Amino acid sequence: MADPHVTRLRHGALITLTLVLMTLLLLLPLGVIFTETFSRGLGAVLGALTDPDAIDAIRLTLTVAAVSVPLNAICGTAAAWCIGRFDFPGRTLLTTLIELPFSVSPVISGLVWVLLFGANGWFGSWLDQHEVRIIFALPGLILATVFVTFPFVARSLLPLMREQGAAEEEAALTLGATGWQTFFRVTLPNIRWALLYGVLLCNARAMGEFGAVAVVSGHIRGQTLTMPLFVEALFNDYDWVGAFSVAALLSLLALVTLGLRVLLERQMGGSRRDIF
Repeated sequence: MADPHVTRLRHGALITLTLVLMTLLLLLPLGVIFTETFSRGLGAVLGALTDPDAIDAIRLTLTVAAVSVPLNAICGTAAAWCIGRFDFPGRTLLTTLIELPFSVSPVISGLVWVLLFGANGWFGSWLDQHEVRIIFALPGLILATVFVTFPFVARSLLPLMREQGAAEEEAALTLGATGWQTFFRVTLPNIRWALLYGVLLCNARAMGEFGAVAVVSGHIRGQTLTMPLFVEALFNDYDWVGAFSVAALLSLLALVTLGLRVLLERQMGGSRRDIF
């Protein structure tokens, strides 16, 4: 039998190592961001965040998230319901396609939209003739964001819907409820916390996405620069205060997301395994 004293030493060493790694990889970078942000005073931070370009970047980020997150919530719920409730040819393929954005580099996904809707893309000529702008405009940012954030809601719902089964929904239909009544009075209440969990993660990724939107944005200040892209632009311009101020705002949003995620996990009882 192992010596209990040696076992405690090993456990203590592993915990210490974990804390050191978390400090170096997570807490130290966050500390540097907030330290550099306020190194020149609160006035400089407020000035950087109230700059017209910064306001435009914040507004654009919120707009992209406000459109892409509800779309993914609807599509992700429909996909999870379809896969979790029915057996049909192509079910495994559909499940695999939901995982596709996690397997493809965000930069590649952005490039695909350029190849489809860019000036020299498959539909570029038709779009130019009809004066429709997708690439280097808001629609391109939304498309890129929707693609990279699509799996979050579906993956949050699938395990729960498979576990719950369809017995309650079938009972409601047997008693005369319509399809929409069954969804809003039976299905939605049963999945509401998992749905909020997926929406929360989807929103966090939508506001922090860089690679895909960088390809389709064109880096036009005041028009197509989201907050992550704006941080890069400020950093390249040696505007340290502005870069760290916007980065601190993004970090603060990430911390809020983390806190809400913990609360949702507790609300769901803590029994649901973390599929992420």
